[in-house]
Amino acid sequence: MMGQAPGAPADGALDHVVINVLRRMDEAADLFAALGFRLTPRGHHSLGSINHLMMTAGPYLELVGVPETGPQRQDVLDSPFGLNGLVVASRDADATHARLAALGLAAGPPVAFSRPVTVDGREAAARFRTVRVPADRFPAGRLYHCEHRTPDLVWRPEWLDHPNGFSGIDALTIESPAPEADAALYAAATGTAAEATGDGWTLRLGETRVAIVPGPAARFAALTLRFRGLDALEARAVALPEAAWVRHGPEAATLTLPAFDLRLPCRAAP
Repeated sequence: MMGQAPGAPADGALDHVVINVLRRMDEAADLFAALGFRLTPRGHHSLGSINHLMMTAGPYLELVGVPETGPQRQDVLDSPFGLNGLVVASRDADATHARLAALGLAAGPPVAFSRPVTVDGREAAARFRTVRVPADRFPAGRLYHCEHRTPDLVWRPEWLDHPNGFSGIDALTIESPAPEADAALYAAATGTAAEATGDGWTLRLGETRVAIVPGPAARFAALTLRFRGLDALEARAVALPEAAWVRHGPEAATLTLPAFDLRLPCRAAP
């Protein structure tokens, strides 16, 4: 197995979070680019999905969808629109599968796939292996583990500098009608511990906090993003009719993108 690249999340940390845009990839990519995110070139997975990434030195944000024609990835078509994928880093997909299988939480054996990527003028294949958990046990959104076989083709310095200062993912908030029971499931699936908090349960995937709080239905409710400052993002957000921007102070704001059912609290941290 190939080793992790510098900056790639450690085993058990958050690898990335997925926004499912289905067949609206052009619209989504244009919106996030207008907000000042640097998007990687469009990827075409061998499984029948397309994507753009918004990279940081650690976990990243992914737009995923399906092409208009050709093979179309069924698990993307079947999964919720908007914020819907929590992906945990794995150094060894086989070991991750064995651990989950022992807990009764493996949906199937590791799945290998790839996508072409051009780096320094040459084309190569970014390769991955993923392990999924049973979808019916985690109705809020997809949860799976990802082993990067070629991390050097994903964490590239030219993709880390965002005009809006995007630098990390701080927290994911999951609403649940049964937060205590779901917290135990998420803890088991991610190999971490859940702690009771004032209004729910919290677990940590590396430096990212996952909060499981009471709600009328299971869903990924909000994703907190970190920026070097908020002024650059604000200047772009207030100019876009597709975005709603509320500033809460020098270091906090909320960005809402109704077309993609996204609530994105934003935090400034140098």
